[in-house]
Amino acid sequence: MAEDLYSALGVSRSADQKEIRRAYREKARKFHPDVNKTPGAEETFKRISEAHDVLSDPETRSQYDRFGENFRQYAAADAARSSEQPRRSGGTRYTWSGGGAQSVNWEDLFGGGFGGFGRGADHTAELEITVEEAYRGGRRTVQVASPYGGAQEYTIDIPAGAVDGQRLRIAGAGGAGADGQDGDLLVTLRVKDSKRYRLSGADIETDLPISPWEAALGADVSVPTPGGPVTVHVPPGSSTGRRLRLRGQGMPRPGQPGDLYARVKVVVPRTLSKKEKELFEQLRDESSFDARRGS
Repeated sequence: MAEDLYSALGVSRSADQKEIRRAYREKARKFHPDVNKTPGAEETFKRISEAHDVLSDPETRSQYDRFGENFRQYAAADAARSSEQPRRSGGTRYTWSGGGAQSVNWEDLFGGGFGGFGRGADHTAELEITVEEAYRGGRRTVQVASPYGGAQEYTIDIPAGAVDGQRLRIAGAGGAGADGQDGDLLVTLRVKDSKRYRLSGADIETDLPISPWEAALGADVSVPTPGGPVTVHVPPGSSTGRRLRLRGQGMPRPGQPGDLYARVKVVVPRTLSKKEKELFEQLRDESSFDARRGS
């Protein structure tokens, strides 16, 4: 009769995921065929690997607790009807063969180095932030799903002037290392354009709504920027699409900050008072301007 999987790892049936993971690492280091050449070490290693594979997944653990060693036979019917992929992930899975194949999560055990006893594997994640967050920086609390069930919460410090694709490192938040040194969590920032701001490298673009008379006569208007409002001069005769450059008002960069471009957008009133309508009609009758000439 095969040894109980809990006994194979040397843990109680009430052990939590951390205890199971810790016991697996300790025994795997001891019985791995690359370091242990004694008779029976290979079979022991395969058994503890099987125990970890079953007990580290809440679903298969529940099936094992209910049905024992024959749980796979009872679960097969359900598995055949299900199109879901196994929920467990956490590094590339390789197959080690030695008198029979046994799946081993090498990255989880050895930290990404096949057959080595180095640090744990680095895990990766992406975090979406707004242009405003990238400009000012600040702290964000994120949850990262664990391959062993549940999620871990981390606080991330976003630097002011962060760029799309920038990577932030959280030391020790990656895979467990066989020598006690865990890997890191590498978080890639993805800067998302907002309704107000669009990002292009270190430059920021925003729309600047102005009235027809401001466009025709020119005006000094306030432009909202991530760093606060700034006054810009709209030259006379500005049409929709004209870009006004505000030097140094883009993303903060050491030595050379980006620029902010205010894109003029002429907006007309939806409704007119009687007097306003008369004035626009007078302008129409007096002006020789043809907006479609030469287009």
